[in-house]
Amino acid sequence: MNREKSVIQSIFISLAIILSMGIAVCGYIYSKKSIGNTISATGSASVDFESDLIVWNGRFSAVDSTSAKAYEKIKKDSETVRKYLSDNKITDDEVIFDSVNITENKYYNYDKNGNFISTEVTGYTLNQSVKITSKDIDKIEKISRDISSLLESGVEFTSDAPEYYCTTLDSVKLDLIEKATQNAKERINIMAKQSGALLSSLKSSRLGVFQITAKNSGTSSYGYDGYLDTSSRDKTASITVKLEYGIRGSIF
Repeated sequence: MNREKSVIQSIFISLAIILSMGIAVCGYIYSKKSIGNTISATGSASVDFESDLIVWNGRFSAVDSTSAKAYEKIKKDSETVRKYLSDNKITDDEVIFDSVNITENKYYNYDKNGNFISTEVTGYTLNQSVKITSKDIDKIEKISRDISSLLESGVEFTSDAPEYYCTTLDSVKLDLIEKATQNAKERINIMAKQSGALLSSLKSSRLGVFQITAKNSGTSSYGYDGYLDTSSRDKTASITVKLEYGIRGSIF
């Protein structure tokens, strides 16, 4: 009787060992299959904002037969431009006048066969640029649209379209990164829940390029390396974040 009982116990022990080994092998096989399994999602965030800084660039020139005469003219034009800006309440700390650039105007003489003979200096052109930077956007926009008084005074003044910037762009970018990351994690959680996957640790995270476009311009304005719009006062900033999580198992 004891012998039979001992044999039965040995059989049960052997079966338990075999079963344990089977479970271990299945677990090993499952873990090997799970290696490399991941869930990834790209989150995005955007925000509309208004620029708080405007930059306006202009330039004027003077031409005369001698450099001295041309300089006297551009000096007078410079004073006229300064007065124009001052009359429009542009302060000295908002204006930068670049140094005067001088260019010789040349005439090239050729013979009837097209061979070069000589160079003749026919006069001089002097150019000066002015840059206005201000946080009073309305004020600068107004004077940039109306330079008729300068032209009527004889100043050969031309200007570029105003450029618009945001001085708090770093904080805007950090806030967007946080929101885009949350959006990506929410998408991953939804996919994991619906598929029954059990998430492990974060495997990788990649930050997309930072895009600043004119408001309501759409994604067609995006650039491969990012885009920074400076032509519009009202802008939209956007960014993407891609997260990848490992899968440690399934609830099904």
